[in-house]
Amino acid sequence: MHLECRFFATYRAIVGQKSLDREFPDGATVAEVLSTLEAEYPDLEAQLLDEDGTIRPQLSVLKNGRDVTHMDGGATGLEDGDSLSVFPPVAGGARGVS
Repeated sequence: MHLECRFFATYRAIVGQKSLDREFPDGATVAEVLSTLEAEYPDLEAQLLDEDGTIRPQLSVLKNGRDVTHMDGGATGLEDGDSLSVFPPVAGGARGVS
């Protein structure tokens, strides 16, 4: 199946581009795709999934614009033509803003 994988902020810098169009086996899950990407890009290793293969809680991973935590998490199934967006943790902000 064909997927578009989109990366933001530091992950975009690691991958070297905004998005990847890739083929994955039919029926692949979000966790399987993320594991494949970690293996392909060593600087992503252990940043997307924890040692149990669970999506790290500070990440935002969206399937077609919907957060996978509101679906089946890493077990969320993917279909041909889906997009998977991966956002790194966000920190910072301004104090004293009124």
